Amino acid sequence: MAFRWTSKINYVDEEARYRSLREKFKELNTFPKLLKWRARKYPDRVALRKKKYGIWWEKTWSQFYDEVRKVAGGLAVLGVRRGDVVVIIGHNDPEWIYAELGAQILGAIPLGIYPDSLPNEISYFINFVNAKVVVVEDQEQVEKILSVIDEVPDVEKVIYWDKKDMWRYRGNKYLMYFGELENLGHKWLLDNSGEVDENIDKTSPEEIAGLYPTSGTTGISKLAMLTYDNMINMSLALQAVDPMDESFEYVSYLPLPWIGEQMMSIATAFTAGFKVNFPEEPETVWSDFREIAPHVMFAPPRIWEDIVSDIMAKIEDSTWLKKKVYSFFMNLGYKIVDETIAKKRKPGLHHKILWFIGYWILYRSILDKYGLKRIRYAYTGGAMLGPHYFRFFHAIGVNLKQIYGQTEVSGIAVLHRDYDIKFETVGKPLPETKVEISDEGEILIKSRSVMKGYFKQPEKTKETIDENGWLHTGDAGFIDNDGHLVIVDRLSELFELSNGKKVPPQYIENMLKFSAYIKEAAVLGKGKPYCVALININFKNVMNWAEKRGIPFTSYRDLAQKPEVYGLVKSIIKDVNSKLPEHMRIRRFVILPKQFHADDGEVTRTRKIRRRFVAERYRELIDAMYRGERYYEFSFTMKLEDGRTTIFKQKIRIEEVK
Repeated sequence: MAFRWTSKINYVDEEARYRSLREKFKELNTFPKLLKWRARKYPDRVALRKKKYGIWWEKTWSQFYDEVRKVAGGLAVLGVRRGDVVVIIGHNDPEWIYAELGAQILGAIPLGIYPDSLPNEISYFINFVNAKVVVVEDQEQVEKILSVIDEVPDVEKVIYWDKKDMWRYRGNKYLMYFGELENLGHKWLLDNSGEVDENIDKTSPEEIAGLYPTSGTTGISKLAMLTYDNMINMSLALQAVDPMDESFEYVSYLPLPWIGEQMMSIATAFTAGFKVNFPEEPETVWSDFREIAPHVMFAPPRIWEDIVSDIMAKIEDSTWLKKKVYSFFMNLGYKIVDETIAKKRKPGLHHKILWFIGYWILYRSILDKYGLKRIRYAYTGGAMLGPHYFRFFHAIGVNLKQIYGQTEVSGIAVLHRDYDIKFETVGKPLPETKVEISDEGEILIKSRSVMKGYFKQPEKTKETIDENGWLHTGDAGFIDNDGHLVIVDRLSELFELSNGKKVPPQYIENMLKFSAYIKEAAVLGKGKPYCVALININFKNVMNWAEKRGIPFTSYRDLAQKPEVYGLVKSIIKDVNSKLPEHMRIRRFVILPKQFHADDGEVTRTRKIRRRFVAERYRELIDAMYRGERYYEFSFTMKLEDGRTTIFKQKIRIEEVK
């Protein structure tokens, strides 16, 4: 069963658990050491599973260790040495992890690049770190590297692990199949096996475990240098709050370059010992996820929002009786949620009995449909999730919590506790993590998990970590009366109107995105008399809304400009405005005929708005909004997936909100 009724949270127990875990892993203080230890202690226990051709193929800890050793040997033959950077590009697969651990055994440093990165982004990072070996997934990534091969002079080998359609590159001097790399490593190990074990034993907790791209909201991502101690400490602090063990299952589907996925698939998997499962393809993630039904899940807000939207759409199409049953038990669930959150403890016996009845009649079928029936801990981060989403998931028994952290602090620093959840906050600090607010309103963090610095950017490091070890997050926030941290916005994103009053745009954007019909929003107004907004609608939800009302449309571009859709969005903005001070209210808005896209530079790879870029790119449209115009001839150049560009022209409406 998904939901477990536990006792009221005890922060003293958390601290004791944390100290106990620190002692347990005192000597097992690097990923290579942890892997070797688990391979020796639990050789036949399953560590990884990958779905291929509809079958889940297992790797035990012993087999996992053997694969990594062979990769390390192969990289050594190719000349990879201590301090070198090995670049890895691809979707989530065991080979990704083998390459990462193989590099670490040699004292080399892995750098993951998002698989949807463009060739020029990839070449920038390869040159920045002077990588001579690049490990990639498939033909798509090979094509990207080869298209810029003359621009990356240090690259000597590109190793791919998916052979599909790679026959056409036969004979290319740069390319090597992953199996060939392992064969090289196997032969090398015959004479150098002791050297590998020696390298593992020599790894130090203060060594750099990897380079991890930051969010890059203000430009190209910086590369945070995180040590083994940083990463392992964060995983232990998380487990002190939410204990995990070898019986847990986890599905690795979020991009592995992202610190959140590294925290779960590597750091926490190695310390807790749970199984990590890899979907067959990116397109089969959710069917594979349902098959596994994991115990712990990490997902950005959009995933949780999509699940609720899908459930609501199915309920709308169900029978009258099913709608009544759904309404009764969801209202019951909401009542129990409100009681537990208000009292910060488990509900009374009467409500527990009613909830269990609801579980077998309604909640269980919903949980099973989405692979959530065994979830013990579910996390969301990167942006705030709307209160109604939290209430929904807790009502059906999903223990969903908001987290707050950054790449620079190994992913997680603040977390909701069981029964101590406040929808407008991100929770309280993890054990031995200090959070303070500066005189300027900036959130400061100090812990063992704060990074060593930015790679090749010492000045940026000094700007971010002060002489006392405090990480300056760049986020504005405050701590409420219950000790919960509230995030307001990025300090750099706060802007002043022409009347001198400050506006936190991200705070307003999050309120707008609490609606199921708004996917993205950019609130602007620096130096202007009032705020305006550029809106992306949630195509799936608005499409369903339009179809039920008989509103005809042909595409996203067409639907976005329908008067009825403008009316829908206008009502949402009015509702948000009613909860904001006068100077923060949105006076005019447009619904863009295109979605914000990372390839166009409008959002980061983790879907955060690049506000300065957006303000400049849509400057003429924004000027038209402030001139009071009713329509604007919208024209923009957009990059297609195949690298070509195309120009769109469309007359779009500018709406006023009174």
